[in-house]
Amino acid sequence: MAKKVKLKHEAPWIKIQSSAEDWTNLGRSGLMKIFHLLHLIRAFEQELLQLEKEGLTHGPVHSSIGQEGGAVGSVLAMQATDQMNGSHRGHHQFLAKALAYVGVFELDPCQNAAPEHIKEVLQKTLAEIMGLAQGYCCGRGGSMHLRWKDAGCLGTNAIVGGGVPLAAGVAWSRKHQNSNDAVFTCYGDGSAHIGSVQESLNLAAIWKLPLCFFVENNGYAVATTVAESAPDPRLSLRAAGSSIPAFLVDGMDPVAVMLATKEALKHMRAGKGPVMIEAEVYRYLHHSGGFAGSAFRYRSKEEEEQLKARDPLLRVAMEMKERKWLTDAEEEQIQNDVKAAMIEVAGRLTDGQYGKRSIIESLWPKPEFRDVGIRGDLSEFDGARFVEQSAFTGKLEPRKFIDIIADVMHKRMEEDPRIFCLGEDIHRLKGGTNGATRGLSERFTNRVLPTPITENSFVGAGGGAAMDGHFRPVIELMYPDFVLVAADQVFNQISRARHMYGGQTPMPVVLRTKVAMGTGYGSQHSMDPAGLYFNWPGWRIVAPSTPYDYVGLMNSALLCEDPVLVIEHVDLYNQIMDAPVEDLEFFIPLGKAKVIRSGSKFTVLTYLDMVHQCINVAEQHGFDAEVIDLRSLDRAGIDWDTVGNSIRKTNNVVIVEQGSVTASYGGNLSDEIQKRFFDYLDQPVKRVVGGEGSPSVSKVLENATISGRDEIIARFSEMVLEQGRPLQLVS
Repeated sequence: MAKKVKLKHEAPWIKIQSSAEDWTNLGRSGLMKIFHLLHLIRAFEQELLQLEKEGLTHGPVHSSIGQEGGAVGSVLAMQATDQMNGSHRGHHQFLAKALAYVGVFELDPCQNAAPEHIKEVLQKTLAEIMGLAQGYCCGRGGSMHLRWKDAGCLGTNAIVGGGVPLAAGVAWSRKHQNSNDAVFTCYGDGSAHIGSVQESLNLAAIWKLPLCFFVENNGYAVATTVAESAPDPRLSLRAAGSSIPAFLVDGMDPVAVMLATKEALKHMRAGKGPVMIEAEVYRYLHHSGGFAGSAFRYRSKEEEEQLKARDPLLRVAMEMKERKWLTDAEEEQIQNDVKAAMIEVAGRLTDGQYGKRSIIESLWPKPEFRDVGIRGDLSEFDGARFVEQSAFTGKLEPRKFIDIIADVMHKRMEEDPRIFCLGEDIHRLKGGTNGATRGLSERFTNRVLPTPITENSFVGAGGGAAMDGHFRPVIELMYPDFVLVAADQVFNQISRARHMYGGQTPMPVVLRTKVAMGTGYGSQHSMDPAGLYFNWPGWRIVAPSTPYDYVGLMNSALLCEDPVLVIEHVDLYNQIMDAPVEDLEFFIPLGKAKVIRSGSKFTVLTYLDMVHQCINVAEQHGFDAEVIDLRSLDRAGIDWDTVGNSIRKTNNVVIVEQGSVTASYGGNLSDEIQKRFFDYLDQPVKRVVGGEGSPSVSKVLENATISGRDEIIARFSEMVLEQGRPLQLVS
């Protein structure tokens, strides 16, 4: 008979409850801080719901009424430089952190519960939620995207669990600045099941990050109960799987939350890694808006009344009154003062009386602000040394393309301690799967981070570190198809952050990936990602076809304050070309194409390995083609001057790419060309592009799916024939 040994996990899992002594030890001053901040947040939410009722908000309003105790208790234990982000229901956390930053705990609310600097925070927060220009994100973020970097408010997030990987990146950044700051990522019970949260728990544990996973378990994800979503409703049990200590606490008891937070901070500041706090709270209203959940019949009025009896505002008032630290008159005065402050703040943003108010027209953002801040203005390149290969006076030697990738990364990391690399297997196999990170882990031990196979979390962590403003991550996605695993972080978070948060958030992320068509890796490893990223404004895209251009474009990518996708091609890795070997200090401008071969009959627009294939076809078969290496592929990076000059000369265009027609870059480019240069075109834009299906493992089917030499010859021949000239091929 098998012997059975009962196992225990190593990380502690502790329930923390406050005692009467804990409440007394805080004294009148400590409890008054809690009482004051609770009422400020509650008054804010109540006025916001009134505005929503009057139709003066646009979009959902996720009220935090009932959940204030968790936010206030945790912030009371933090230092000003600790960081916090949250989810779509994050008004209470944002306000708690922001008001603490401006000194709310230094006030005596019996004297003045809402001086002007407090009203200013309330007003800017309310303006943001109403979509007005004076908001913290210029009205772009609204209720679900609140960010104020100065106060340590990293940003709330509309994607369930989406902010958690970003917080991990900020925690890594703070740890490697040798600060003693901790980071709190706040999310609800619905987020607890999301893969990015589970991935981030693991990542934080193996990197020993000062990150607190603060779970607000309010019992419902919209209308679905926790019991319906999880085998054990105690969500802090999840921490054990990553050997993370966890605390379970009554979130309606702000003192208990404060005690748990102090324990968590002690652990994190000692360098022992992450912690989880599960605060059991209750949202009084429905998922969004001012109606009770019982109005939608997924919970009862009796349940709501029972839980409302534990209201943290009532509990704190009761505890203070029992100790003779609060009178009925003081309570009424503070409540009236904060309510009056919110009415005044709302009045600064509206005209008219209750029920007939309207937003002051001049406070809306201007329509021309629509696209401002999608990307930066590239002012960081002022004074940069731009040198094309034709004007380069340094030493060039024949080198493998892959070797120059490692060389330029080594040089940049040696000179800039902010640069770090992360990705799967990048520390082994002589530089990852292809050798692009050769020698980096030996030279920069703490700045080459091998990751688990968790693309969503490590890409998001890179984004968080970049947002924090102190580091420049170079993330490797081993194959471009894997971006679909990390799509939330790549497209919802990294690409949108600068614009979403009001154009005020640089995102200096470099994402390296490779096109591996023709290698037999099949449908899920062979994507050309250019077309996908082109459709997500915010990303800059570069595709170097030579080692020289790789050096210049990677230097530019690492200088840029926007996220940059650097696409490589495996067919180029082992090709030997002239490469710089001593001087690696030059830049290639983002947004500058290059005419590789002059011609007069038709313009060829292409990138990566197809540049070389097009030149070879043109040379060997005598096509009078002007071949342009686009190099920069994003919407803002297309060099319309170079492209336009060529089109006006040849009056014919063919776009050449290797990959699938269904994820095509050329389709977008063709549309834009015909809009801009219709009058100069003698015929519609032609394209060389792969088939509809993804590449197959079968060599025959793969060759049929992707475009190559034969397809280029055929299309170039059509270009000549359709110009009404006889086809002449060089034998």
